[in-house]
Amino acid sequence: MASTSKSVALAREFTVRILNELVGSVPLRRLRIRLWDGSYWPDNAAESFVTTLVLNHPGSLRAMLLGNSELALGEAYLQNDFDVLGDMEAAFELGDIIRTQTEGWSKKLKVAHLLRQLPSLPADVEAVRERRAALDHEQHSPSRDQAAIQFHYDLSNDFYALWLDSRKIYSCAYFQNPADDLESAQLHKLDTIARKLDLRPGQRLLDIGCGWGGLILHAASRYGVQAKGVTLSERQAEYVQKRVCELGLQDRVEVLLQDYRAIEGREEYDAVVSVGMVEHVGRKNLPLYFGAVHRLLKPGGVFLNHGIGTGAVPDLNQGASFIDEYVFPDGDLFPLPEMLTPAEAAGFEIRDVENLREHYALTLRHWVSRLETQHDEALKFVSEPVYRTWRLYMAGSVHKFNLGCLAVYQMLLAKLDRGGAAKVPLSRAAWYTRKEGAANDGADASEHPG
Repeated sequence: MASTSKSVALAREFTVRILNELVGSVPLRRLRIRLWDGSYWPDNAAESFVTTLVLNHPGSLRAMLLGNSELALGEAYLQNDFDVLGDMEAAFELGDIIRTQTEGWSKKLKVAHLLRQLPSLPADVEAVRERRAALDHEQHSPSRDQAAIQFHYDLSNDFYALWLDSRKIYSCAYFQNPADDLESAQLHKLDTIARKLDLRPGQRLLDIGCGWGGLILHAASRYGVQAKGVTLSERQAEYVQKRVCELGLQDRVEVLLQDYRAIEGREEYDAVVSVGMVEHVGRKNLPLYFGAVHRLLKPGGVFLNHGIGTGAVPDLNQGASFIDEYVFPDGDLFPLPEMLTPAEAAGFEIRDVENLREHYALTLRHWVSRLETQHDEALKFVSEPVYRTWRLYMAGSVHKFNLGCLAVYQMLLAKLDRGGAAKVPLSRAAWYTRKEGAANDGADASEHPG
């Protein structure tokens, strides 16, 4: 017993030394750290701190930091080596400080030596890694892309329903002011997209990567279009088909389980939209992606492509990515020019680009808060490690959007007709002042999510 007490006391001593080395004199603004024995670091940590990072055992820091990667840190959180009480976003403040305080090999080696003095406790890593993506076939081949999409989106419709808005829109909302609620901001996003596309009754709209159908249901019921959506998620397709029948929109909305590369036809659609799908396309397939859309679009028509890309600030994360392994396998983010160049090469004219970076940070904050308040309910549909995965990745994404490492670009591209004309307004003001082009019955099916 005495030797055990001594080893725990030594672990506490080394833990404090490591924290002093990693953080030093840099003040923590919103975060305090609680050790497994109930004591706090720093010793004078105020009760007013919004977030407490809890080290659950004497070997916590070793599990978190010795791997020196985002992946190792994420796996330590999944297997409960540490926990975060309060605002998860604030915990990323510590990561930024550690990154800047450990520049240089001498400091890294010193910290690594101290970390190895902490106990290595057995952990059921394999149980956590069962949820890690393991995909076969060539990257971004149709079969592998479908597996990657289903890994993420077929998790559980009920789980997503707990924290998304009532339309189950899983993409950046559009806030008119920061105090907007999520429902209002997502509705504003749908209407903004519809106005940018200049949707009118009777037009044909294609949505590539339609998700749970929020956009096509809204466009059909509120703007009177004939809407077709494609997705690689079986559960999403089943959900949309059910909603179409419940809302009596069988004559206006069609959804297919289909890859964008398999969509047949030429000059079939007045407008095409893709929200949150380009991230799954991959660099090598961008020419194919934009070429397919250009082929399907009527002359004079427009394509709105909305997706996450890298921002102006470099991401300093080194090593394996937690999100690649546990959240979005094969996800590929690139800077804006790498999307615009193949779009132009496919024949599109770039008409408008809007960066909604701050809007995605606000959206994610809503999602994280809603997920956290539904923790117990979420465990009816997913495991604790899966709940932690989504909490961690979304809070971390807020942080990267705020820093400028991530951005979300809404691009409006036009396919010119033979006379060089495109169906876009002379002024952007038309997008923000136009009233909805309501269908004949004026009903908004998306207001009745069921």
